[in-house]
Amino acid sequence: YEFFFGRGFAQRPTSPYKRYNLFLRWAVRDSDIDLGLYKKIEKSRLLIPLDTHTHKVSLKLGLIDRKSYDFEAVLQLTQSLRRFDPSDPIKYDFALYRLGQSGEIDKILPSLLD
Repeated sequence: YEFFFGRGFAQRPTSPYKRYNLFLRWAVRDSDIDLGLYKKIEKSRLLIPLDTHTHKVSLKLGLIDRKSYDFEAVLQLTQSLRRFDPSDPIKYDFALYRLGQSGEIDKILPSLLD
């Protein structure tokens, strides 16, 4: 189980806990590819499943200023996304990921800054 959940922590974690947050996204959200199995957890309480692509895009878009890929960046990005939708802040997860994974952010960012 350590592979999925990581090691326990007594204080604030340092790992972004991507797998755990991604599982919760799938299990809690109830639209598109998400299963919506856990009805009692509010979508507003979820944290972004941060990976390197999402982290780099979020830095480029100014959603976060934390250069470290860690749990603090997860909290910062989730808080930024709550400004767009407080009831479901992580619905932007796939869009941010895809912009970074495909490299499209580097193509469209110059036009956004004009």
